[in-house]
Amino acid sequence: MFAPLFTGRLLRLAAATSDDQESLAAWSLDDVYLRQLDDDPIRPQTASAYHHTTNPDGQSSVYFHLRTLQEDKFIGFVVLHTIKWASQTTELAIAIGLPEYRGKGYGQDGLRLILNYAFAELNLYRVGLTVMSYNTAAIKAYERAGFVHEGAKRQMVYREGQRHDLVLYGILRDEWWETRENPSS
Repeated sequence: MFAPLFTGRLLRLAAATSDDQESLAAWSLDDVYLRQLDDDPIRPQTASAYHHTTNPDGQSSVYFHLRTLQEDKFIGFVVLHTIKWASQTTELAIAIGLPEYRGKGYGQDGLRLILNYAFAELNLYRVGLTVMSYNTAAIKAYERAGFVHEGAKRQMVYREGQRHDLVLYGILRDEWWETRENPSS
């Protein structure tokens, strides 16, 4: 009757566990990962810095860990944050923390799952995100998932003496339905 909500082709959306906090702390030692994830200054974190993952704010955010179907391995996370229920909008963040799982379709599968959850389960109308202009792999994944380039905050990010744009993307429910009906796009 209903399509699987938490299970994709390669991974599943899972609840965060306190055991996962050690992995998150280990990923915070990967400067490449952190610079792709956020435009804030990066620094290593302890496991306790990730306590919010097991007790997320359920009113304005929905947080999942990404676990592989084959090994049940925790490889990343996805979050819908800044949910505006009255306007049916949210912002999305996704990351694959383990380098050996990047560029292998796991992020794309996670995007499909969270968009299905956002539009089919939460009845949201729009999902937006921001990405640094130098994160070309993420930009390609977002565009393959149906996100539309909406603009940029020009020269917003300063890294190692260079300025980069913070690029804005969004997808509307109707665009997501069209992408689902034409998976090759």
